[in-house]
Amino acid sequence: MTMEDQRLLVCRARFVLPLAAPDRSLRIHDGYVLAQGELILEAGPYSAETGRRLLATWGDRLEVLHTRRELHPDMNEGGPLARDARSPSPLVLPHGKTGRSPVIPSDDPIPMQDMVLLPAFVKAHGHDHEQPLIGIAKDEPLTDWLDHAVNPFTGFLNAQRAELTARLGRTPQSATYRMARVADIHYGITASMVHHCNWNKFHLEDIAAANEAAGTTMIVAVGGQDRFYAPELLDRPGDAVRRLDKALAIQAGCRRTVFVPGPDQCFSNSRESLVPQKAWARAHGTLFHIHSSEEPRTTKWFTETIEPGLTPVEYFQSIGILDAGTVLAHQVNCGPRDVELIAASGAAVVHNPLANTILGSGMPPLMEMLRAGVPVAISTDGSGSADNQNILAAARLASQYQKALHQDATLLPSQQLLEMITVAPSRILRLNQGELAPGRQADWLLLDLARPNLVPTRLDNLTENLLWAADGSEVDTVVARGRLLKHDGAILPFLDGTRPRDVMAQIQALSEWYAEYRRTAPEVRGTGAHS
Repeated sequence: MTMEDQRLLVCRARFVLPLAAPDRSLRIHDGYVLAQGELILEAGPYSAETGRRLLATWGDRLEVLHTRRELHPDMNEGGPLARDARSPSPLVLPHGKTGRSPVIPSDDPIPMQDMVLLPAFVKAHGHDHEQPLIGIAKDEPLTDWLDHAVNPFTGFLNAQRAELTARLGRTPQSATYRMARVADIHYGITASMVHHCNWNKFHLEDIAAANEAAGTTMIVAVGGQDRFYAPELLDRPGDAVRRLDKALAIQAGCRRTVFVPGPDQCFSNSRESLVPQKAWARAHGTLFHIHSSEEPRTTKWFTETIEPGLTPVEYFQSIGILDAGTVLAHQVNCGPRDVELIAASGAAVVHNPLANTILGSGMPPLMEMLRAGVPVAISTDGSGSADNQNILAAARLASQYQKALHQDATLLPSQQLLEMITVAPSRILRLNQGELAPGRQADWLLLDLARPNLVPTRLDNLTENLLWAADGSEVDTVVARGRLLKHDGAILPFLDGTRPRDVMAQIQALSEWYAEYRRTAPEVRGTGAHS
């Protein structure tokens, strides 16, 4: 399709937060974004002249997102189209049939939505198999939780794959990965780096298929373990690299999914495993993602017993895998030199405050990292440990903790937090999104301001309300690569026809079957210090 043939999608809102350079703090009253195909063509303040120019330039190729108009029989991959009853153009995407009116009355051909428009969120660390684990093995530290929740669950899916596939109509792994896409879209996340180790490392096709169907952007960090882990999951020498080579064949058939090395942790991966995976990343120009210093007991055990005298970061530095292409998840329990080493290497850190507090792992020296110039993104981790993918809640908790710890209310203001879930992770993951600017990927969301908790919202309290008053459910509309994923509060069917309500029903059933299985299942005990 040529640029001349691509559809044009325009959206106008009462408030716009572009989060774009050079002034990322810019707040616009009455703004718009225009996408052509998968990229943003224009973004900025709106005027009547803007509307007339857009109509004169694009005519009936212009689709207006989010008004309530008479339905037109035309369809496109983003959803139903409508035409203004007063004019044959432009095409208008209807808001829905809920009875509420999000459109501020106007005679303008591009109506203003009573919403805030901003870049879609980017999740820099997560796990796409954990949604059925919500509420399982709570009030336990990380390694106990892995042995009592994650490893037995993924083992259950693997051992009973044939039977569960027959009952679900799709593989159980496919169901969990699709549910993760539903959860991300619900909270306005359109791009992510997800980590898959244990049994999930054997189901890369299902991971990619779920992401391609959902229309999101994903970096899959393919994990592995060759020591101090459940015996049936241990890799042999060379397995991890061979797995990555096979992943490239899967990636060749994908538009939105790429694979990178993602060894689990340093305690579960020897240097014989880590060094070749880092070499693979360098040879292929990819990121390298690993959990680091997440749980205090395991970190202490590693430093005292596995690599005496070395923290995980010092160990990474000593074997040559710490550089600007390395992304460390968590990095909670730092040694005296760790922040200095990370900053000097150019490596990035992904902070996951929901999981870190729920699992009792602690919280990283975040302010020290930021002052040292370490790139830091805020993320959610998996739903099994965080219980949801509400990335606004994760950002809020990150700030609350630091304000209280340092007794300094000025730390991590709302503007900085918004950038840490949009701009910062996009830069860390090398993605062309995270801001509303020409040439960026057309990923954005609309948050509904007609909620009691967001009244009043004005230009001067806009970002503050999103971080301190919003509860995450206000995400009304989500666009990824110019395509509607969520509309009028409802997640739309995937590109392959998958219906979100069917996926949720499958996960409900799967969780109940697993709860029954757990009553008689043998205990798993083999992870890290928990061994």
